Amino acid sequence: MSDTGPSESNAALIADFYRAFQRRDAAAMGACYAPAVRFSDPVFGDLEGDRAIAMWEMLCVRAEDLRIEFRDVSADDRIGRAHWDAWYTFTTTGRPVHNSIDATFEFADGHIVEHTDHFDVHRWATQALGLPGRVFGGLPPFKRKLRTTALKGLDAYLSRATPPTADGA
Repeated sequence: MSDTGPSESNAALIADFYRAFQRRDAAAMGACYAPAVRFSDPVFGDLEGDRAIAMWEMLCVRAEDLRIEFRDVSADDRIGRAHWDAWYTFTTTGRPVHNSIDATFEFADGHIVEHTDHFDVHRWATQALGLPGRVFGGLPPFKRKLRTTALKGLDAYLSRATPPTADGA
């Protein structure tokens, strides 16, 4: 019998999620999520269930030089948080990006049921797009266009791939 309580188990679940991301193992990432998981970030907006899992799969598959680090993982029986950093080349422009993200989580029944990533879109746009990102990256029309483009990319990916399910199958 384990002495691991919900706080330790949930912190381990977050760490498992990011270790899987480091390996680009979308199926293992999806196994950390509940089937009806809700994910949100400034680029993709709100995604649920298989669509959220497919977004991670798409990022894992498409990233050629992705490097992930995470730290400051903490959790209790209901909520958790972590900080993670991603380094990669933005393929559209070939520019290097270092995105610094704060994540929050909610848990139920040993799975992540809600995951929200917070990051500075303007900072990201400046790195990914250069001068146009610096000038327009903080403006609402840019953010709407970014979300539209990201969701079209996810839709195109889904039309070519069968996304993994939350149970990893």
